[in-house]
Amino acid sequence: MGKKIFSGVQPTGNLHLGNYIGAIKNFVSLQNEKDNNCVFCVVDLHAVTVKQDPKILKNSIRETTAAFLASGIDPDKSIIFNQSLVPAHSEASWILGCIARMGWLNRMTQFKEKAGKDKEKASVGLYIYPVLMAADILLYDASHVPVGEDQKQHLELSRDIAQKFNIDYEAHEFFKVPEPLIQKNFSRIMSLKDGMKKMSKSDPSDLSRINLTDTNDEIAIKIKKAKTDNEILPASEKNLKERPELENLLGIYSSLKNQSLKISISEFGGKNFSDLKKKLTDLAIEKISPISSEIKKIQSDNTYIDNILLKGAEKANKIAGKKVYEMKKIIGF
Repeated sequence: MGKKIFSGVQPTGNLHLGNYIGAIKNFVSLQNEKDNNCVFCVVDLHAVTVKQDPKILKNSIRETTAAFLASGIDPDKSIIFNQSLVPAHSEASWILGCIARMGWLNRMTQFKEKAGKDKEKASVGLYIYPVLMAADILLYDASHVPVGEDQKQHLELSRDIAQKFNIDYEAHEFFKVPEPLIQKNFSRIMSLKDGMKKMSKSDPSDLSRINLTDTNDEIAIKIKKAKTDNEILPASEKNLKERPELENLLGIYSSLKNQSLKISISEFGGKNFSDLKKKLTDLAIEKISPISSEIKKIQSDNTYIDNILLKGAEKANKIAGKKVYEMKKIIGF
């Protein structure tokens, strides 16, 4: 029996290799597994928990959609839409916000990290966005949700909310309790300039990341300038954790080549960083260049992108709208 998959990506623009390896590549694999039903959402409502420039946000929604399509997510196999086109997400979020408890939200570590020391100035949306995430997932009866370690706590909250709703309203199994799909290998791709920091679009140095829209020359320069150490490459995984930049480059190589880290280590054991960088450059260009070209091609036609999102939203509306209608009946509205 196939899985019901839901996952979302924030439209932050400048999607990079970390987004591709850590999420989008996995989405394509899940889509292509037999009998899976996949819903992939551009979570634009989540994006406005911090102030956005309206023009940039609109472009970023389209760019994220283009990256989905260019990477192999097929709108004929999966539902692709942006969250704000489906009112059920906001409506369900309010209802589930009345089910969730302050104590649960107070435990969410990501809010503490994002809000920083001056949390009084953070938006209410940033505080309650895990409830919206729960609505996103539960509206589609998702059986499995691909999440990184940083989102695992939010999925636990979704499970708690689902169970509490079912118990409070004696609605046995109305909400399916979703299971996490945690990518064990290469889920966190680190900065090319600092192996201890996650690859991020917010890093001021563009050399820290490979963007999915980079040219072949840009990819080659970034890998060439990637931080390394002076030692030769090891023949085993022993002490790899003490060399984070090496571990990161080997992880990127392994993921793009669809092979284990162990095999990659045996391939480069005893060699120099220059050998790894050369092969990684060739491989990254081979894998990313077609995606980059396709993104640019798709982005040249906004009408095509908008139609994909509208058609996806129509499909999503049928599912999510029905679920909200049933929620209201259960509650007594």
